[in-house]
Amino acid sequence: MTDGDTVEDLLRRLAPRVLAALVRHHGNFETAEDATQEALLAAATQWPGHGLPDSPLGWLIRVASRRMADQVRAERAGRQREERDHSRTPRDELRAPAADAQRRDTDDTLILLLLCCHPSLTPASQVALTLRAVGGLTTAEIARAFLTTETTMAQRISRARQRIRAAGAAFRMPPEPERSRRLRVVLHVLYLIFNEGYTAMSGPSLHRTDLTGEAIRLTRIVHRASPGDGEVAGLLALMLLTDARRPARTRPDGSLVPLAEQDRTRWNREFVTDGVDLISRALSEAPVGPYQLQAAIAAVHSEATRAEETDWAQIVELYRLLEQVAPNPMVTLSHAVAVAMVHGPAAGLAMLEPLTGDDQLAGHHRMHAVRAQLLELAGDRAGAVESYRRAARLTSSLPEQHYLHGRAARVAR
Repeated sequence: MTDGDTVEDLLRRLAPRVLAALVRHHGNFETAEDATQEALLAAATQWPGHGLPDSPLGWLIRVASRRMADQVRAERAGRQREERDHSRTPRDELRAPAADAQRRDTDDTLILLLLCCHPSLTPASQVALTLRAVGGLTTAEIARAFLTTETTMAQRISRARQRIRAAGAAFRMPPEPERSRRLRVVLHVLYLIFNEGYTAMSGPSLHRTDLTGEAIRLTRIVHRASPGDGEVAGLLALMLLTDARRPARTRPDGSLVPLAEQDRTRWNREFVTDGVDLISRALSEAPVGPYQLQAAIAAVHSEATRAEETDWAQIVELYRLLEQVAPNPMVTLSHAVAVAMVHGPAAGLAMLEPLTGDDQLAGHHRMHAVRAQLLELAGDRAGAVESYRRAARLTSSLPEQHYLHGRAARVAR
């Protein structure tokens, strides 16, 4: 336990190691995950009052193993009937191969991430299971983060574990090229977790630091396990450069401060430095991918001490490359803003025209927020007010609603 760590921080770091040890030894992911959570809960209850044991990891593994043995004994009769009916049982399918005693903790965590992001699961289930099994969050904490009931989240996690078992997933590193494909899914899931924490899609708070912090921590682990992967480095750089702005992104009352108005002296300079170093190395050493390009754009913003000094021309070119590598309407929206900053708002609005026929995008608040911004720059006050108000109606994030309504009122004056 390092200086500044809390018991909660320590338990989150140890959670994947405990789960990995149980799965390797006993083989049943579902039962091992339940037992790990029970051990974490016991530690969270006992350690603050009684002090840390000499070996926190050993304590957790012993307690979790006892819990698992109790569960296995209770379920043995049912499992034996299952084994008679099926030539290959779920327990066999999830049995871990003989563990290499020298396997690093980072490898164990990466294997767990790959398992939790199994392609048989939906993205929502991958996110929930990752936070529970690898992040060490309780079901109640995950439910609160995504504004749903604990019962609903428990059912989602339970179904995800059952699907993994039914799919015959094993606790081992997948062979290539499957490993590379699965790693892309892991990165996507970690990106989803970070984004939900950085701009909560609903609720009273703009940030959920438990999610952004967990996404960064897990991405650091993946980066240690795959140091030569440019996209892993790109995602970690993107997270650090984006999260660096968090201290300046809200006012004391919780209201949103847009990028152009932020006090950049409040940005986390350590995150900025680390993020810029990461993306600089990745771009020079690895094939360019979408996470690297997004991180490069964030780095350009971070290098400007004032919004007026932003190198928008460079950002336009980076967005042009990003649209070629990973075409996406949301990328086009950001590209349009950059084009407007270089060539004027009319050029940016022209880029948005082809998107107006996209029914899905038409119902997204960001489309109308970007359009409002460009209409305001073009001097179309009435059009900007209408688009700001429409964007406010479409978002369920209270800080964003307040910001958009405030912007509309300011333009309408």
